[in-house]
Amino acid sequence: MKHKYMFLNELLYFLAAGTLLLPALALAQSTQSLSNYPVKPIRLIVPFVPGGSTTIVARLIGQKLTSAWGQQVVVDNRGGGNTIIGSEAMVKAAPDGYTILHVTSTHVINPSLLKTPYDAVKDFAPVATMVATETLLVVNPSLPANTLQELIALAKAKPGQLNFASSGSGTTNHLAIELFSILAGIKMQHIPHKGAGPAVTDLIAGQVQVFTNNALPLTPFVKSGRIRALAVSGETRLLSLPDVPTFTQAGLPGYDVKSWQGILAPANTPATIIDKLSNEIGRILRTQDVRDTLLTMGADPFPGTPRQFSELIKADLVKYAKLIRDAKIRLE
Repeated sequence: MKHKYMFLNELLYFLAAGTLLLPALALAQSTQSLSNYPVKPIRLIVPFVPGGSTTIVARLIGQKLTSAWGQQVVVDNRGGGNTIIGSEAMVKAAPDGYTILHVTSTHVINPSLLKTPYDAVKDFAPVATMVATETLLVVNPSLPANTLQELIALAKAKPGQLNFASSGSGTTNHLAIELFSILAGIKMQHIPHKGAGPAVTDLIAGQVQVFTNNALPLTPFVKSGRIRALAVSGETRLLSLPDVPTFTQAGLPGYDVKSWQGILAPANTPATIIDKLSNEIGRILRTQDVRDTLLTMGADPFPGTPRQFSELIKADLVKYAKLIRDAKIRLE
């Protein structure tokens, strides 16, 4: 009987020890999984339809990440809802680093214009900024305006008769035109589109007459003569379009609209994964070939840490809220 009790005591001891070891083993496996990240393909959601600058940058960085890590980075365009559809899909994903989101300044504009099913700060984990782009104002070549001042004069002579495209109500390029109109003292008709690609298509076809966007997707069409560039924001001309004057040089000082692109992950994504993604994206952006590619297309490499991106998001939420309030902008 004594041996029987001893056997039971030893059995209970080993069971208890095993139970205590389970959390430790789970923690060890979890730590190993984090250190080995990524071990499977990563989905990079772009909340815009294909054809815009976000897709161009996403594919460029995605290809470099794929080469560096040996795991496919799949670009998933989820356009619609003023980026809300794609953003919500990412928020609902597991916070494990295998679903990330490519955002623009539109992310901080939305909260001032509409109700989103997520909090622009609390539901996201900033990973890295990637590029910053100046705003390029372009027109259809058939429009009798070869300079910015000629466009302003034409718009004043025909108030409300000229129309301008945007990649969607409340997007950065929509606000860019509204700010231009305020400074120039003109009024044009807004024609929202479901992305920059469709907007450029209608601009080339003459369905719309004026458009602003970052230079990255517009530069090839300007160089081919299919659209005409009148001015670019910023203090200096673009390396990709040296003949296009700045707004100040074109006679409209004070126009400063720079947008950015960056990567977000779901809230509660482990810091180890956030840092690994951020560090690798920063390394890629600092390589000479990527820098040259971006600059040639009219985009400035803009690597930033998670903390720097967090501070930028919070500052721009305030900046764009004021612009929207002052300009009395409402979604159509």
